[in-house]
Amino acid sequence: MNIQKDYSLKHHHTFGMDVKAALFIEYASVEELQQLLSQKQLEEGRWLHIGGGSNLLFTGDYLGVILHSAIKGYEVVEEDADEVIVRVGAGEVWDDFVAYTVEKQWYGAENLSLIPGEVGASAVQNIGAYGVEAKDLIVEVETLEVATGKPRTFENAACQYAYRESVFKHSLKGQYIVTHVSYRLKKKPCYHLDYGNVRAELEKRKCELTLKNVREGIISIREDKLPDPKVQGNAGSFFMNPIIPRTQFEALLNDYPLMPHYEVDAARVKVPAAWMIDQCGWKGKHLGRAGVHDKQALVLVNLGGSTGEEIIHLSEEIQKSVFEKFGVRISPEVNFI
Repeated sequence: MNIQKDYSLKHHHTFGMDVKAALFIEYASVEELQQLLSQKQLEEGRWLHIGGGSNLLFTGDYLGVILHSAIKGYEVVEEDADEVIVRVGAGEVWDDFVAYTVEKQWYGAENLSLIPGEVGASAVQNIGAYGVEAKDLIVEVETLEVATGKPRTFENAACQYAYRESVFKHSLKGQYIVTHVSYRLKKKPCYHLDYGNVRAELEKRKCELTLKNVREGIISIREDKLPDPKVQGNAGSFFMNPIIPRTQFEALLNDYPLMPHYEVDAARVKVPAAWMIDQCGWKGKHLGRAGVHDKQALVLVNLGGSTGEEIIHLSEEIQKSVFEKFGVRISPEVNFI
């Protein structure tokens, strides 16, 4: 177990603010986490469990305990001719896992290539991209209860997944820590190519339809429009795409006939937040040291030395603009700490 006081979190979150944690604890096994929970250190003050920090915005030093998982490993727990279920340690880097599935010729996770963060967070945040969400793959989530240290396994349905939502973000927030996640993947070709410009990217490359080529296509799309957080601090997509009533969508379509959208169900439609932000003229603009990326309006960036408060102020101004123009409220995907 690695325990550090007054520990810099600069390399543990992708916005890159040099904030500190009063206490940083990294554990490498379920047993070490149980030992930590039995000592009741988490009851003495504030605590926060982080992964890769790709969905966090710190507004200052964290005065409590920061926890981080170093639980690693892949284990095939079930397999037949059509599917495989693989159990993964929560501390594994998400994109390393995706690369592993592609190498093994297991289908399902490739559209989630290059999403930053770790495996444990995938189950909490229900990460998603290009028509695929973590919930589509997750079989079960293994956890420890913070109050007792006892293990509890949540089947997929018990996680109450929705768009970027789970039970771990709401009614059970702070009550359980994820230790392992099991995913079901296909062993026979099964692609999702009709969301965004995935198919167009593959056609442009004139390549054979393979898992490796789909992954490379997804990575190319993401790298083209998303800045590298090692170069320019950011948390990827800052806002969630709003899901609006179909009646509201149809009314907007009269004024904006080229408005992109994705069908959710008979009563609801998803509208890209990036498109609305761009229509409001924010792409490439900045307020002080906080800016909007010039290639992707959904991404807010640290232009150098920005504080969390500056990023939040920019996000609030963008939300105000979108609501005034479209009557649609957009919400941050990033967690303010």
